[in-house]
Amino acid sequence: MDHFNYQNDELYCEAVPVAQMAREVGTPFYLYSHATLRQHFHAIDSSFEGIDHLTCFSVKSSANLAILKLFAGQGGGADIVSGGELYRVLKAGVDPAKIVYSGVGKRAEELEYALRSNILLFNVESAQEISALDKVAGRLGKKARIAIRVNPDVDPKTHPYISTGLKENKFGIDIREAPGHYARAAGLANLEVSGVSCHIGSQLTRVSPFVDALIKVLRMISQLTADGIPIRYLDLGGGLGIAYDDEEPPHPTEYAGAIQEAMRGENLTLILEPGRVIVGNGGILVTKVIYSKSTREKNFFIVDAAMNDLMRPALYGSYHRIQHVAKPGRPKVVADVVGPICETGDFLARQREMEAFEPGDLMAVMSAGAYGFSMSSNYNSRPRACEVMVKEDRYAVIRERETYEDLIRGEIIPDFVK
Repeated sequence: MDHFNYQNDELYCEAVPVAQMAREVGTPFYLYSHATLRQHFHAIDSSFEGIDHLTCFSVKSSANLAILKLFAGQGGGADIVSGGELYRVLKAGVDPAKIVYSGVGKRAEELEYALRSNILLFNVESAQEISALDKVAGRLGKKARIAIRVNPDVDPKTHPYISTGLKENKFGIDIREAPGHYARAAGLANLEVSGVSCHIGSQLTRVSPFVDALIKVLRMISQLTADGIPIRYLDLGGGLGIAYDDEEPPHPTEYAGAIQEAMRGENLTLILEPGRVIVGNGGILVTKVIYSKSTREKNFFIVDAAMNDLMRPALYGSYHRIQHVAKPGRPKVVADVVGPICETGDFLARQREMEAFEPGDLMAVMSAGAYGFSMSSNYNSRPRACEVMVKEDRYAVIRERETYEDLIRGEIIPDFVK
């Protein structure tokens, strides 16, 4: 459920008309519903009430400070993958004791920053990272709590670019080899082996891959315990999908029920890393039609948002519903929605049947809250869009629109360039 609804054929976010905000902040802009974000976080977190757990929002999916602050206020932690994300979550007030650090390429200075910040857990992903973290922790006189991210070779049946649990993926350590790495890590003076981590992919629409991976991981934990390496934390990652089109992902209670049943009798603290399932349907991209164009082959609606604003369709061929902000009651046409960027791959929808648009019309690109703004760029020297949040009948700009001056900030022409 989300809080983007029509009232008298006009799209509202909670109690604020989307067209009003477009007039006042300009287009394109990302728009988030406070009620939807809060509700979706609660839906995940409360589904695991029967088990000791920590819900760590996946920051890479949507990293605005206001959004991070909202989830921290609900008792949430953060799953981070960079030093920059650590900086963000600390600025947003996330408790360092609720931060887990994932990712295959953590630099030494990032490891140091996280150690000095006293985060909960490092999810380490290679033998060399284990050595690097031990070295940095020793230099600082600290002990680093670690989980090794294991790769269970479970097919999540999702897009290959967002599948992370197969043996050919770059993530984690092969589950068959992991016990040896645990034994080595347990012998290092500056590491505290505390957990096991496993994340098999994103946008999963079935529970069974999660359970298959969990069963493999629990078997390994039993082996580690028998070998004298006790495990306290089990980080199952995220990955639960949402409905972009006609998908029917499991409800969080179904997902939680299956996980809890498989974990029955286990004395572990479960760490969850939801991202898309919380923010995906909690945000939209609002854009304006600049031109319409027809050729003998196709119809095009050219809008002021582009692939630099929303990369997912160009990168993954992803589907986002296209809606009028004000329903005009026009005939339907089959058309592409494209942006101003000089790439044929610059599209938001292709060969889509929709109610016709005219120049000046506002368009809502739905389910854009996850991996929308966070993947945006300045390609073609386009300033990034602003972000807006609505709560009931109020709204605020939570990130200002970039200016042309922002585009060249930090650039220097040296004196030898003439």
